[in-house]
Amino acid sequence: MTMLPEDENQQAEVRREKLNALRQQGVNPYPNDFRPEVALQTLRDDYAEVADEAALGAVRVKAAGRIMLLRSFGKLTFATLRDGSADLQIAVQKDAVGAEFYQEVFRKLDVGDQVGVEGTLFRTKTHELTIRVSRLQLLTKSLRPLPEKFHGLEEVETRYRQRYLDLIVNPESRELFRKRSRIIRMIRDFLDNRGFLEVETPMMHPIPGGAAARPFVTHHNALGMDLFLRIAPELYLKQLVVGGFERVYEINRNFRNEGLSTRHNPEFTMLEFYQAYADYRDLMDLTEEMVSGIVEAVTGSLKVSYQGKEIDFTPPWSRLDLAQALIRHAGADPERIADRGYLEAFAKERGVELKPGWDDGKIQLELFETQVEHTLIQPTFILDYPVSVSPLSRRSDARPAIAERFELFIGGWEIANAFSELNDAADQADRFRKQVEARDAGDHEAMHFDANYVRALEYGLPPTGGEGIGIDRLVMLLTDSPSIRDVILFPQMRPKAG
Repeated sequence: MTMLPEDENQQAEVRREKLNALRQQGVNPYPNDFRPEVALQTLRDDYAEVADEAALGAVRVKAAGRIMLLRSFGKLTFATLRDGSADLQIAVQKDAVGAEFYQEVFRKLDVGDQVGVEGTLFRTKTHELTIRVSRLQLLTKSLRPLPEKFHGLEEVETRYRQRYLDLIVNPESRELFRKRSRIIRMIRDFLDNRGFLEVETPMMHPIPGGAAARPFVTHHNALGMDLFLRIAPELYLKQLVVGGFERVYEINRNFRNEGLSTRHNPEFTMLEFYQAYADYRDLMDLTEEMVSGIVEAVTGSLKVSYQGKEIDFTPPWSRLDLAQALIRHAGADPERIADRGYLEAFAKERGVELKPGWDDGKIQLELFETQVEHTLIQPTFILDYPVSVSPLSRRSDARPAIAERFELFIGGWEIANAFSELNDAADQADRFRKQVEARDAGDHEAMHFDANYVRALEYGLPPTGGEGIGIDRLVMLLTDSPSIRDVILFPQMRPKAG
C-alpha cells in the first residue's frame, strides 16, 4: 500500500536524521568513487547452474545497486539489491564487515539507498545465489520511502507523473521500455538494410503541414515570427527525395494540439519513410514484411494477445477499399454507396452528424471512422480513399476521384497512413487552395498553402511512395498496454488538483 503523505513525511524526517548522523560520523553519503565491475544479471546467468561452494567462493564480485528489501537477523542481514539488469540477494554479516561499521553505518541504511558491495558468491540453504559481502559502501542516501506497489487510479497517475518510481519498483515497466527500444532498433535495422538513409528534419516549421491537425504555436524572438511545432515531417522528407535521397526515413516526435486519451498524447513518436520509384501497393508489401517480422522477433509468435483479443499478424493481411469496408462492416448498400442522398440518409440513420460543406468523400470518411474503424481488430489495409480527404496523395489514373492511399488498422486503431505521393505541382497547388478554403470556412485542421513545397515539386519529385507509422501504438499492441501513457516514459498530464 502506498504511504499516506503524513507517513511519508515522517519517514523522510527519520531518514534525514540518519543522513545527518552519518555525516557527523565522517561518512560521505554521496560519494562518486565506486565502480561496479559486473551486472547482477550477468552473475545470475553465469552461475545459474553452479552449485559447488568452493567454485562460488572463488568468484570475486564488485557490484552496485539499490536496496529493495532488508531482512535483519541480529548479526546477519539479508538484502535484495537491484541494478539496471536484475535483482540479487546480498548477505551482510557483522563479523565480516566489522562490528562498528555494521552498527553505526550499515544499520542506518534504508530501502531505497544505493550501495556498492564487494564479496564472493555462495548459495543459501534454499539454494538462492547470494553475494557474501566483505565490504559495503553507501553511494546514495535515499530521503524518501519507496512505494511498495501501485494500486488503483491514484497510483496509476503517480506512475505516469513520477515515472522514476514506476521504474524503480516495477521491473515489468523497465522491461516494457527495453522492448520499446528494441522495436525501434529493429525498424532502423530493417530500413537500413534496404538502403534507406536516416535523416533529421526541423521540429519548428514556418507553416504547419504534412497532416490534418491543429499545431502548437511558438514565437521566435530574434526572427520576430511565429513558428509551429511540427505535426509531421512529410513535406521536408519529400524535399530530400527531390534532392536525390531516394530512400529516406525519420523516427522522431510529432506534436498535435489535440485531446488526451488512451490513444492520444500531444507529442508522440512517428516513423516516416519515403521510397522513390515505389507506390502505395509496394509500401503495403514492405509494411507487412516489416511489422510481421518485428512481431515475431519481439513476441516469439505471429499471434499476439491484446487486451483479451487475439491478433494474428500472419501475412497476407486483408485489403479492402473504403467503399468495400462500409459495405462489409457497416451494412451500406453496395448499389447506392456513391449516391449523395443515400450517404446523408445512411449517416443520419447511424447517428453521424454531418457538417455543412462536407462533400461525398468527407461523409464516407466520417462514416468509416465512426462505424467501421473500431471493428478492424485483425491487421487490415483500407485503401483507395477519396481525393478530397487525401490532399497529399496521388490520384488514381483509372479513377481520378480516388487517391492511391491506404491506412493500416490493427486492434481497432489506425497504425499507419501511406500513399503514392502527389508529384504534380499544379495539382498540389490546387489542393492546397482547397484546403485554405476549408480553413477559412472553419476547419482548423485543414492545411495551409505551402509555396516552398510547391516550388520544390516544380523541380521534380520522382514517383514516390511514403508512409507514417505510429510507434507508440505499435508498442502498445506488442506489450499489451491499454494506454498510450504506459509506453511513453513521460506522458503529458493535466495539472494535479491541489
